[in-house]
Amino acid sequence: MRVLIIEDEEKTADYLHRGLTEQGYTVDVAREGVEGLHVALENDYAVIVLDVMLPGLDGFGVLRALRARKQTPVIMLTARERVEDRIRGLREGADDYLGKPFSFLELVARLQALTRRSGGHEPVQVTVADLWIDLISRKASRNGLRLDLTAKEFSLLSVLARRQGEILSKTAIAEMVWDINFDSDANVVEVAIKRLRAKLDGPFDTKLLHTIRGMGYVLENRSVG
Repeated sequence: MRVLIIEDEEKTADYLHRGLTEQGYTVDVAREGVEGLHVALENDYAVIVLDVMLPGLDGFGVLRALRARKQTPVIMLTARERVEDRIRGLREGADDYLGKPFSFLELVARLQALTRRSGGHEPVQVTVADLWIDLISRKASRNGLRLDLTAKEFSLLSVLARRQGEILSKTAIAEMVWDINFDSDANVVEVAIKRLRAKLDGPFDTKLLHTIRGMGYVLENRSVG
């Protein structure tokens, strides 16, 4: 699921970026209003997390301009506690409102609720052969046996599972899981794949995580048919 954060406070933006990425989201960040509006209009997002107090064009201005062209779900963030500001945000077209400081887990729950209501949500659970993944509780098992995965290993598995049957390059995986400008000499993806494969496929006869030489990796059940 792809999320856009429009937030000028560096500490908050970095905190949200890191936390949501660890939850398996693909996250983009814009630091000011005009930039955020441009990115929001040029790309498709499941949800936009929009701060009110932005340099240049404030959050209300971004929301008005966005609503003229798109209906992407928006959660507004603000340190303001005045009821009038919350009412204004909702009248301008915000789908939800969260005051600072806020609970990160509450934000995640609200993101999930918004995508369910908008009809653009991804499956809560994914299965591949005897592999079962719950994307909300972040649990995975094979043949009924719980897989003991780290947060990053689960994020990697969830990306592969959402795109099961599709070959993903190292660059694509790095961008979706680590959100970094991938260095082709780095072995971060290979190391992570090796560790995940040991837990996912090591104890089982049927192998689900495959390397496609020169192309990337794919999660699929090749024993079918």
